[in-house]
Amino acid sequence: MTSANATVAEQEYLETLFWLYEAGLPMTGANIARAMQLSPPTVHEMVGRLERDGYITRAADKAISFTESGREHAEAIVRRHRLIERFLTDVLGIPWDEVHEEAERLEHAMSPVLEERMLAAIGDAKTCPHGHPIDVGSRVASVPLADVAPGAKVTIIRFENEAEDLLHYLKAAGLDPGREGTLSSSGDEEVVVEMGDGQRCAVTRSVAETVSVVADPSPPPRVALPAQLVLGRERYGR
Repeated sequence: MTSANATVAEQEYLETLFWLYEAGLPMTGANIARAMQLSPPTVHEMVGRLERDGYITRAADKAISFTESGREHAEAIVRRHRLIERFLTDVLGIPWDEVHEEAERLEHAMSPVLEERMLAAIGDAKTCPHGHPIDVGSRVASVPLADVAPGAKVTIIRFENEAEDLLHYLKAAGLDPGREGTLSSSGDEEVVVEMGDGQRCAVTRSVAETVSVVADPSPPPRVALPAQLVLGRERYGR
């Protein structure tokens, strides 16, 4: 089977694997299960299928790697997803916290012609509405908001976790990609950013772990979404 013939289920797994890879998380069956809210046996079966169909390889320690065709196909799926999100937001006017699940449904039935039309419609937009690059592999270097010290200037770059319930929370809090402000306070329970217009945006520390920013002064680089964070929907998972 070639990558062009991947089933919808295989595409969803490849997309999740690429999301784990891009976020800096280990590509493992356990992390797939958390991210997709599936049982380990279900994930084990599909991972075996992906391996048999030539999309991934597994090492002796069960670590997963893309084959060349698997990586290309995963990137194409993710690119379509982000393109659709941008189109839905910029052209159709759907709020950015409502487009992720819709893009999940549309990305598997998108033709090359429609993809080109959407690209033309979004103009020079480089990212999805949540800050992820449409041209995958061109991510802006950033750090977790949770690591930034009070007094630092911050620019919101992207949301590493795109679960719709989390996006609703972030939008309500006033954290939009591209906004700039100053880290007002950072405690064990809450992180607060005061925006340039004076708005006070507060989120829980666990959510601040998933918000990537450019900061001045900047803390040391770290994976924006730590492996110990549960990725299921009930804990703000994708």
